[in-house]
Amino acid sequence: MKLSDVLKGINVKNEYIDTEVRDVTQDSRQVEEGYLFICIKGASFDGHSVAKQMLEKGAAAVVCEYDLGLDRQVIVDNTREALSPICANYFGNPADKLKIIGLTGTNGKTTTTFLIKQILENVGKKVGLIGTVQNMVGDEIYPAHYTTPDPRELQSLFRKMVDSGCEYCVMEVSSQALAQGRVKGVHFVIGAFTNLSQDHLDYHKTWENYFGAKRTMFEQCDKAVTNVDDKYGLEIVKGLGCKVATYSVDNNNSDYTAKNVNFSSDGVTYELVCDTIGRVQCPIPGRFSVYNSLCAASVALELGFDFKDVVIAISKSKGVKGRIEVVPTDTDYTVIIDYAHSPDGLDNIIRSIKEIAKGRVVTLFGCGGDRDKTKRPEMGRIAAELSDFCVVTSDNPRSENPSSIIEDILEGMKKTKTPYKVIENRKEAIKWALENARKDDIILLAGKGHETYQILPTGTIHFDEREVVSEALAK
Repeated sequence: MKLSDVLKGINVKNEYIDTEVRDVTQDSRQVEEGYLFICIKGASFDGHSVAKQMLEKGAAAVVCEYDLGLDRQVIVDNTREALSPICANYFGNPADKLKIIGLTGTNGKTTTTFLIKQILENVGKKVGLIGTVQNMVGDEIYPAHYTTPDPRELQSLFRKMVDSGCEYCVMEVSSQALAQGRVKGVHFVIGAFTNLSQDHLDYHKTWENYFGAKRTMFEQCDKAVTNVDDKYGLEIVKGLGCKVATYSVDNNNSDYTAKNVNFSSDGVTYELVCDTIGRVQCPIPGRFSVYNSLCAASVALELGFDFKDVVIAISKSKGVKGRIEVVPTDTDYTVIIDYAHSPDGLDNIIRSIKEIAKGRVVTLFGCGGDRDKTKRPEMGRIAAELSDFCVVTSDNPRSENPSSIIEDILEGMKKTKTPYKVIENRKEAIKWALENARKDDIILLAGKGHETYQILPTGTIHFDEREVVSEALAK
């Protein structure tokens, strides 16, 4: 493809040589002969510093923000903002041929995207999915490295979806992706909001930045579907030009309301009330499953699908790996794996489990290293106040000392009377929890969810909690 075609719609500030481009990247390690290299300034590395080396390596040209004195340079105002449209141009602007549904919020994005995909597929549509657990093009699965991929990978996935005949794409849209412009130029037919609570302040620094990043998605959508039980549900779309549809469990004035909710170990049931009424059965237990399925149903109905088809599709929905996932154990107690790694997420999952628990709720959890430290005592407090017993251990300590993270967690548990056990090694902690489980207990393994690895100060190791449970019970 010609460089001029790749740069279509970009405000270029200098004359440049129109050469052939074989691919596009912002990663200096991936540059090969004929690649277009975009110089991005990050927190610890500035691509401008290696622009000359990229040309020596064979790059067709470099896109930069100021004159580097190089022969094959393209100067733009902001390389980060230019990256997404450049990648879109390179892949033929595939997003323009898809109906894209974006989900943002702190909790519930993953399960809700899967539910929406399953609803649309149940009515005969071919659907792509982009998210935390995996990316999908119809039934084909591609690994997910980030909740929302970088622009090149994102546009590549859109291209695969279009080429395979997908009509819809459902995607999780993270606050970091929005702040970094990864979805700049992507048009959403519907943007949905789940909820908002403290998370990722290590990156955004302030709550205002976090909220503002989430809000930008709704500047790019035709219609917003938002949870008005959350105090930010209307604020996040206030003053924007998109149409707004609301959903709620507690607010009778919303467009879509869940009433007469019942909980069981097999799932949740409720009456979905809008301009008609029907009984919804969602086979995923927990209070948040009401919100997730209600959001998914609201999105599908706003897309114009038949009410009965939507209700039937939800009843056929499957769970998502690492989201209130029951692990087969053949014991008289239950083991549940869940990704809950924020204060609100932990609160939601423990409260949901308590609604169905016949015995104790034993919560095993830790907190991630190199992330927002203010979450740690708060998560300790929540786990202790809501659980009958806690096992405090490691999550992904990354470069931090695991014992220091645990000390931060324990600060929040000091004022509670809930008994707890500290076992730093997560594998040993799980083994101890199983060995000390009682009849009818629910053992919640919180924080890792779908992940099959653990990031330690010494490096990344394979760590799948399903395997750990199986091995512990086999002995």
